[in-house]
Amino acid sequence: MSGSPTPAAPQGSFLGRAGPLVLARLFTAGLTLSIPLVLARVLHLDEYGTYYQLFLIATTLYYVLPFGVVQSLYYFLPRAEAKRPYLGQTLLFMTAAGLVGGAGVWALLGYVAGWFSNPALTEYRLPLAAYTAFLLGSFPLEVSLTAQGRTKASAGVYLVSDAVRAAVMVVPPLLGASLYWMMVTVAGFAALRYVATWFVSLSGVTGPLVDRKLFREQLAYAAPFGAAMLLAIPQQNAHLYMVAGAVAPALYALYRVGCFQLPVVDLLYTPTSEVLMVRLGELEREGRLEEGVEAFREAAGKLSYVFLPFAAFLFAAAPEFIGAMFGEKFLPAVPVFRVSVLGVVLSILPMDGTLRARGQTRAIFASYAVKAAVTVPMVWLGVKHLGLMGGIGSWAVAEVVGKAMLLTRVPAALSTPRLKLGVKDVIPWRELGKAGLAAFAAAVGVFLLRAAAEGAFSHLPEGFFWRVLPLASAGLLFVTGYLAALYATGVRPLHLLAGLRPRRAGLSVGK
Repeated sequence: MSGSPTPAAPQGSFLGRAGPLVLARLFTAGLTLSIPLVLARVLHLDEYGTYYQLFLIATTLYYVLPFGVVQSLYYFLPRAEAKRPYLGQTLLFMTAAGLVGGAGVWALLGYVAGWFSNPALTEYRLPLAAYTAFLLGSFPLEVSLTAQGRTKASAGVYLVSDAVRAAVMVVPPLLGASLYWMMVTVAGFAALRYVATWFVSLSGVTGPLVDRKLFREQLAYAAPFGAAMLLAIPQQNAHLYMVAGAVAPALYALYRVGCFQLPVVDLLYTPTSEVLMVRLGELEREGRLEEGVEAFREAAGKLSYVFLPFAAFLFAAAPEFIGAMFGEKFLPAVPVFRVSVLGVVLSILPMDGTLRARGQTRAIFASYAVKAAVTVPMVWLGVKHLGLMGGIGSWAVAEVVGKAMLLTRVPAALSTPRLKLGVKDVIPWRELGKAGLAAFAAAVGVFLLRAAAEGAFSHLPEGFFWRVLPLASAGLLFVTGYLAALYATGVRPLHLLAGLRPRRAGLSVGK
C-alpha cells in the first residue's frame, strides 16, 4: 500500500480493484488458450499425451514445493511496515525450492516414465528440469506486486509474461519444431522470468533482504497451508496420474481434453480472491472486520453471475465445444468434459482465500486431508472398474467433500465478538438463485436447438468457420437466453460489469 489510509471505500468498490488483473488476464486468455488448441492439431496424439504428462509433472511440483511461503505474502505484506525482508526471504526460499524441483525431475523422471508406460519422457529430462527450477523460482513475481496493492503493475507483468509464454509454446511447433525444442524454448523463457522476478519484486523497497525472526513467523504461518498443498495437489492430480499409468499416451490425451477448462475461472477467481485477501487484511487492521462478510458475499455474488452460466453452457454445448476447439477425433472426451465442469460451479465461493486471509490455514489442511483420504481409494477403484469416467467421477466427489468442509469454516473466520455468522449468512442466496435460474433456462435452449437441428451440422464443409459455426450458434442462443432471463429477474448485466472496473475511491492501491 502507498500513502496513508483514507476513509473506507464505498460498498462494492473493493472488487473493482481486481479490475486491472481481470482485464490483463482477459487480454492474455486467448493467447494462453491457443497453446493446447494449436498443439492438438500439430502434434501426433501420442506426442500430445506426452506434452500433457510433462506439464503435469512440472505443475505438480510448482504448487507443492512453495509450501505456502509465496501465498503468505498476501497475509504479511498488507500488515507490514518493512516489506523487503518478506520479499527477499521468499525469493531465496523459492530459489531453493526450484533447485529441489529441478533435481527431483532429473533423478526421478525415469521412474515416472515407467509408471506412465511412456519411455519417450526421459528424452526431456534436461529441459523439463530447467523449466521446473526456473518456474518455481519465479513464482513470487505477480504475487509480490498484488500483495502490496500494486494491481496495475501486477496486471502489466501478467500481460507481458503470458504473452511471451504463449508465443514460445506455440510458434516453434507451428514452424515445424519438435516437442523437445518447444520445451527448450519454454525453459529459456522461465529463466528470463526468474531474473525479472528478482528485479521487479525488490524494486522500490528498502531494508534488509532477510530477517530471521520474520522468516520464522512467515514459515509458521505458511506451514499449515504448505502441508495442505502437499496433500491437495497430489490429491487433485491423483486421477491424472492414475489414468496416465493405466492407459496409453493417446488415450490419456483424450482424458486431458475432457479435463480441459477455459481460463475463465482463473481469469476471475484468482484476482478476485487475491484482492479479497488484501481487503480482509485491511479491514482487520482498521478494526472493521464486520464488513468482511459483505466483501465475501459481494465477491461470491459477482462470480456466480459468470461461473454458473459458464458451467451450464459448457455442459449443454459440450459436443460443439470439443469439436470446434480440438477436432472431431476428441469427441469421445465429451462425457468426461461434462463432469469436469463441476469445478467451475465449485469455484463461486472464494473460501480458501478467505481462510488464508484470516490465518486459518489449519482448516484448509484438514479439508485437504479428508479429500486425500477420500480420493486415493476412490480413484484407484474408479479407474480400475470404470476407466476414464471412474477417474473424473472420483475427482468430482472429492472436490464436493473438500468444498463443503471449507464452507463450514468460513462463518467463524468472518465472525467477530459483535457479529456471529452461520453458513446461511455468508452465501449470496439471491445472486445464486437468479444466476442459476437464468443459466438453466438458457441451457435448455441449447439442448432444444441441438434436437431441432439434428443432422443439419453433420454435412458442413471443411474449414475453421464451418467447424465453429455450431458452437457459435449455441453460444449466441445461450447468451441471448441468459441475458433475457436476467432482465426478467431484475438484474442488469451492465451493472455487474461495472463492478469490475477499477475505481479511485478508497485506499490507495499503489502506483
